[in-house]
Amino acid sequence: MGQGSVGGYGALPQRYFVMDLLSQIIFQAVNGFVWGLIIALIALGLTLVFGLIEVINVSHGALYMLGAVLGWYMERLFGNFWLALAFAPLMVGIIGLGIERAVLRPIEGKPAMTIIATFGLMLIFHQSVLATFGGAPQRMREPIQFGFSIMGFGYPGYRLIVAAFSAATMVGLWAFLYKTKFGLWMRAVRQDREMALAMGVPLNGVYMLTFGLGAFLAALGGVLAAPIVTVEFKMGLDILIIAFMVVIIGGLGSLLGSVVAAILIGELEGIASVFINPTNARIFSLVFMIIVLLLRPHGLFGRKA
Repeated sequence: MGQGSVGGYGALPQRYFVMDLLSQIIFQAVNGFVWGLIIALIALGLTLVFGLIEVINVSHGALYMLGAVLGWYMERLFGNFWLALAFAPLMVGIIGLGIERAVLRPIEGKPAMTIIATFGLMLIFHQSVLATFGGAPQRMREPIQFGFSIMGFGYPGYRLIVAAFSAATMVGLWAFLYKTKFGLWMRAVRQDREMALAMGVPLNGVYMLTFGLGAFLAALGGVLAAPIVTVEFKMGLDILIIAFMVVIIGGLGSLLGSVVAAILIGELEGIASVFINPTNARIFSLVFMIIVLLLRPHGLFGRKA
């Protein structure tokens, strides 16, 4: 009887440990899904630019940072996050139009030069923001102050709104690409640019709008992420690495692949952070990328050139 009682009491802490561990895993799974959708927005912009105009945009992370910084400034100035969400990505998208027209158009068809040029743009953006914004990290308050409980853990309601908004944006992007005339032009240029040009598709306009759309998506992800992460001039460096990993895992030029890969990486790093620190969780993502490329050299949804 005595041994049975000891075993019964000993089982209670173990049961609580298992329940707590399960709660943390579920919490991080939800968090990883939300973050994965934000990454997907950013990676979709990178995928669009590479898939259509074949430019490896090293400044993409800096455009994400610009969106977050402009959103922070506008929220401080007007006291309205939703106004910042509406206008900051548009401003960065217009900057993207100018980049394509003034910087990338003259070196079209020179991949090495475009990498150098966009790397230079990244440095310019970083130093410009450092000179005006400063080097100290800033925080943006969440526009919606409510939360709910996930297995005993409080979870901010704003993050679920971010997830829904990101998903809606992706649906809107799909509708734009497959239900509009300009989307038809973009897909035609990607499939056969010479034939598209012969059919009267305005290549220069398609290229410029595509780069602007990529910049818009990067900045949109930046504004949405600003209340979740710290806003600083170097915040785009880490996100650039993740975005490139997503594009590589999903398959170069594959929009669906970018979305799936972003969610997979978000979930992988989120759940892994329950057991290890975030730095080591990133190593898991790198190992996952290596395994995918060993099994499918062109990515999960990539095709041979």
